[in-house]
Amino acid sequence: MILVASPVFGGHVTPPGHPERLERAEVFDRVASRFRTDGGRVVDPRAATREELGRVHSAPHLDAMAAAAGRAVMLDPDTYTSPESCEVALLAAGATILAVDHALDSRQPALALVRPPGHHAERDRAMGFCLYNNVAVAAAHALARGLSRVAIVDIDVHHGNGTQWIFYDDPRVLYVSTHQFPFYPGTGAADEIGTGKGAGYTVNIPLEAGATDADYVLVHRAIVQPVLAQFQPELVLISAGFDSHEDDPLASMRMTTSGHGAIVGALRAWSGPVAAVTEGGYDLAALEACVDASILALSAPTPDGTPTADGPARRGERAVDAARAAQSPFWRGL
Repeated sequence: MILVASPVFGGHVTPPGHPERLERAEVFDRVASRFRTDGGRVVDPRAATREELGRVHSAPHLDAMAAAAGRAVMLDPDTYTSPESCEVALLAAGATILAVDHALDSRQPALALVRPPGHHAERDRAMGFCLYNNVAVAAAHALARGLSRVAIVDIDVHHGNGTQWIFYDDPRVLYVSTHQFPFYPGTGAADEIGTGKGAGYTVNIPLEAGATDADYVLVHRAIVQPVLAQFQPELVLISAGFDSHEDDPLASMRMTTSGHGAIVGALRAWSGPVAAVTEGGYDLAALEACVDASILALSAPTPDGTPTADGPARRGERAVDAARAAQSPFWRGL
């Protein structure tokens, strides 16, 4: 596998006290340095082009981001730019494209270690710390390469509203999300299933606060894996947020580092190409440990496709029931 990483991601500076701080880039730098020292390949990112961004973002949004270049701007109460942020965000989106190209061309996994994150950015606006929707840009790039079935599995604790709405009516992109609910940004109910030809291709699995490894393993085994098996994606993209960790300050889940690694490993076990891009994760020690665990899972020669976790899974059971009620008309055997 490869990492797409660079110290340049430290150039996006947020106000003091902001959770999406430049120390997260320092975590990625340490991880990439260890990976390189151990013989792994680390690739520098390149900037996404306007054409690549325009597949998922509106022209007014791209113009607004270009106008913010070189300035410190508050885009919404959570989302800021510094003078270098727009350039860095272009590199974050481009890094995911490189990850997709590597996964498709080599059939080996790739992980893009980027910031700012992306899954809250909608077609026409930045929000939730996100300027461009990195994983959506990656999925659209895969479609432009000729793929017809791309799956995005979002494991961030927050629902990826931007990714959902961008592909809400597109049956070529399956969007699956496990997330704390109700919670920011307020979307992601089980009955948000897509529209038109895209009905059934948005699969939300909302979990109550306090969910553990056992809850997450249950919903992946009961919903995520069967849906992926029926969809038969030509590429799996992972929106790899690690803010479901028990130590994360922004959320209320109780996942462990090994739990995150198990979920990533189960997704890696898919027979086709897999690429991942970082999203959230705001406790620095937990973030670093989860990224390391994910690299181990992605690079395993024989990944484990059946994650396990001990303990009751009552929150998971309720999440499975809600997802089944919404999705059973579209997916056999749920």
